Amino acid sequence: MDRKSNSLKNNRKLKSNLEVAGIYAVLLVMFIIIGYPLLWTIGLSLNPGTSLYGAKMFPQNWSFTHYEWLFTNPRSNYLTWYKNTLIVAVCTSVLSTFTVALVAYAFSRYRFKGRTYGLYAFLMLQMFPVLMAMVALYILLNTVNLLDTLTGLIIIYVGTSIPMNAFLVKGYFDTIPNELDESAKLDGAGHFRIFFTIMLPLAKPILAVVALFNFMTPFMDFILPRIILRSPENFTLALGLFNFVNDQFANNFTRFAAGAILIAIPIATVFLLLQRYLVTGLTSGATKG
Repeated sequence: MDRKSNSLKNNRKLKSNLEVAGIYAVLLVMFIIIGYPLLWTIGLSLNPGTSLYGAKMFPQNWSFTHYEWLFTNPRSNYLTWYKNTLIVAVCTSVLSTFTVALVAYAFSRYRFKGRTYGLYAFLMLQMFPVLMAMVALYILLNTVNLLDTLTGLIIIYVGTSIPMNAFLVKGYFDTIPNELDESAKLDGAGHFRIFFTIMLPLAKPILAVVALFNFMTPFMDFILPRIILRSPENFTLALGLFNFVNDQFANNFTRFAAGAILIAIPIATVFLLLQRYLVTGLTSGATKG
């Protein structure tokens, strides 16, 4: 019996060690996949030259020349692109989160004709990429004189964020007991008061997720600004950096890398501000939606 017991303990211990080793192996592979291109981008931005092929991941004579060029050189429009992207990102995040919350609240708490078909429409719209509507969006913005404007870009970002995010937030609102609404109504609260004082505070985790994702979109999206924006003074960072490499400065990838690194600063800042809500919001949206 002692031998069998020891054998079982050894097998369990071996199995546990193998599981831990497997977890660490997966984490190591993921770290390499994520860290390798990041290290190369940082290394490129610190290389004093402009050539991609002569650059090193760990340059010996590293410098901040390219960062200084972005902020001080008269030919650089980087600060303008950064300002445009921040404006679009903040406006998109705030307007999208508020609009999505209103739509999700209506579908979660109200019973009206066409409600079920509206939810089905949200599901179907998630199946089609925004790229399919680019021609229609271009014609629409041109008709209302919003082509080549940040306002038109913000409106499209806000509108396209509604189907997926509203369905996600609606699932979270469904988990909030209706008894809270009924108690508030007995105390004389109206729909807007219930929405602002009860629903929004309780839904902070999922709203933080929606706000972060919508804030990140203008920093990473290239196709939509490429179609809508024409003037260099209206470019966002993704579009500006592309033209920065492709046209104006003839494949200057080291300055491109320096500009790309600085994109992470506002995204990391917003992530740190919302981090206490993000884990709860992501898990709740995945399981309750």
